[in-house]
Amino acid sequence: MSVPKTYYVYALASKRNGTLYIGMTNNLRRRISEHKEKSIPGFTQKYNVTILVYFEKFDDPRYAIEREKVLKGWLRKKKIALIESVNPEWKEIEL
Repeated sequence: MSVPKTYYVYALASKRNGTLYIGMTNNLRRRISEHKEKSIPGFTQKYNVTILVYFEKFDDPRYAIEREKVLKGWLRKKKIALIESVNPEWKEIEL
């Protein structure tokens, strides 16, 4: 019997109301560490987007992938409202 996996859709910010990044992973702790260490070249490295401000958990990768696509398609204003609905101070979420 296999251990169930957890998948995450997450939002990073450069600062409060700063640059936003939406991503998806099966290991949130490792992925956030990669963003903070800037070990993978790309958007978050270029714009210093390293503060975890929001995340959701999923048991099925298909749902996580779909949710990531939905959030990426939202206007910035709607993304900010989602973040502020659970993290109004934009405090970094510690894992």
